[in-house]
Amino acid sequence: MKRTGIFGKKFVTGRGRFGALSAAVALLVIPAYGGQAAEASGRTAPAPATAENARVGALFKGGLGDGHYCTASVVRSAGRDLIVTAAHCLPADESEGGKAVFVPGYRDGSAPYGTWPVESVYEDDRWNEDGDQDSDVAFAVLGPGSEGGRKIEDVVGGAPLFAGRATGMAATLTGYPSDAEVPQVCTNTAVAYGNTQQRIDCPDFPGGTSGSPWVVEGGAVAGVIGGYQFGGDDPDVSYSVVFGPRTKALFRLAESAGAPKTAAVAKAAAPQPVASGGSLTTPQPAAPDGDAGSAPSGRPMVCACLMP
Repeated sequence: MKRTGIFGKKFVTGRGRFGALSAAVALLVIPAYGGQAAEASGRTAPAPATAENARVGALFKGGLGDGHYCTASVVRSAGRDLIVTAAHCLPADESEGGKAVFVPGYRDGSAPYGTWPVESVYEDDRWNEDGDQDSDVAFAVLGPGSEGGRKIEDVVGGAPLFAGRATGMAATLTGYPSDAEVPQVCTNTAVAYGNTQQRIDCPDFPGGTSGSPWVVEGGAVAGVIGGYQFGGDDPDVSYSVVFGPRTKALFRLAESAGAPKTAAVAKAAAPQPVASGGSLTTPQPAAPDGDAGSAPSGRPMVCACLMP
């Protein structure tokens, strides 16, 4: 396996306080923000410092002086305080309560948008109990950051989640190799890997890039580097779980945590099949001033198209 885990470990099974949920919950319909138009070249290069890339950041053990070990990104939520990453990046007992810190837009030793402590972590019970590679995704609630106590999403914006397969779509990976001080970016076409995973060929995504978001057309996150072999043992090939009903239910649980607060643990149910995503359009309310992730009304929607 190639992805560096928290505190330099290759893989640690997280014993999170928040368990898996019933896959029978209502499915999400989550708005996407402005277009993602990147050529599927399969080449890796330094990521430019843009508003969209500011939503991607590095995870640190406790502060900028301790070294970064994984990647995460901000996702839209009611509480405006959520990130998504690989579950093997955030074992709860080693990351909650500020033991891990998220630094959006980290570049060359600086934190241009501040630092944000990880307060609570949400992972599937199947990950916590067995290290199930089909459950290698986690959401984390961030505490008040160094930017005057503002919510992370109010500072850098946030991406929606794509519910379904990214197979056949151009996906852009942005991540932080553990030995680099600038994020790397690559766009290529995602392909299926079995029924529950997807893969993409992008060179030079080594240790430290676990948790890197897979961003598809419309700017939505359709996966994170992780899953099979905890992201893969070849730096030129990366994997992700497919975001299906269980991922969406996990997101809802994390979102309901609010500031955060203790959430009820639901028993795991048998997995449900995942369908390909689709697009809808719906008007959206105006975003607050200074929200880098805001989009105008009439923006596209992405959904799992398995409507209850």
